[in-house]
Amino acid sequence: MAEGRRGARAAIFDLDGLLIDSEPIWRRVEVAAFAAEGVALTDAMCATTMGWRLDAVVAHWARRFDLTGAARERLSRGIVDGMVAEVAATGEAMPGAAAAVERFHRRGFLIGVCSSSPPPVIEAALGRLALPVPVAVAHSAFDEAHGKPHPACYLTTAARLEVEPSTCVALEDSPAGAIAAAAARMAVVAVPDPSFHDPEAFAFCDAVVGRLDDVDYDLVDRFAARTAGAG
Repeated sequence: MAEGRRGARAAIFDLDGLLIDSEPIWRRVEVAAFAAEGVALTDAMCATTMGWRLDAVVAHWARRFDLTGAARERLSRGIVDGMVAEVAATGEAMPGAAAAVERFHRRGFLIGVCSSSPPPVIEAALGRLALPVPVAVAHSAFDEAHGKPHPACYLTTAARLEVEPSTCVALEDSPAGAIAAAAARMAVVAVPDPSFHDPEAFAFCDAVVGRLDDVDYDLVDRFAARTAGAG
C-alpha cells in the first residue's frame, strides 16, 4: 500500500481469547483430536502454543510425537471442524468486547480483525458474536506465508483497510500477537490472557489493561490523538 486513506485510522482486534472466549474451546478440541491419534495433550501444553496458527500447532506436536503426514491432515481437518461447530453453538463474547469495539467505532476508527484462526473459524466466531458495528476487514494469518509473531498478517489487514500501519491500534491477548502488531509499527494494547503470568511479556506494549472493560473512552481518546498525527 503506497498511501492510506487520508485521515483514516483503524482499531484491529485479535479474535480468540480477546473478543470471544474461545481459548477453552480450542484446548478441548485440540486435546480430543490429539487423543484420537494417541497423543495425550494437557491444557498446559496447549497454552504453550496459544496465538499460533493451527498448522504450526499441529506441526509442533507432530514433530514431538512423531506423527505421520496422514495424522497431521486428520488433526487439521478435525480441529477446524470441531472449532466451527463448538464456536457457532457455544461461543461467548469476552466481557466488554462489544463495548470496546463500539467505543473505537464512535471515535472514527475503522474496525478490523486479525486472527491466527483459519477463515472458517473466524466466520463462525464473528457470526456468533454479532458485534454492534461493522467489521470492515477480517483477515486470517492462514493467508500469509508466516503467522504471528511475524507482522505480515497485521500489515495485510492495514493494507486491506487502506490505512497506514502507524495509524492503527492493535488489541491483543497473547505475546505472539502483540509482537506481530508492534513489528508492524502499530500501537499495541495488551489484554493479557490469565495464563500469562510473566509481567515482562507485554512490557513493550503501549498500554496493558486487565480486561476489555478497561478500554474506556479515555484510553480510546489517547490513541485517537496519537494516530491523528501518524501516517
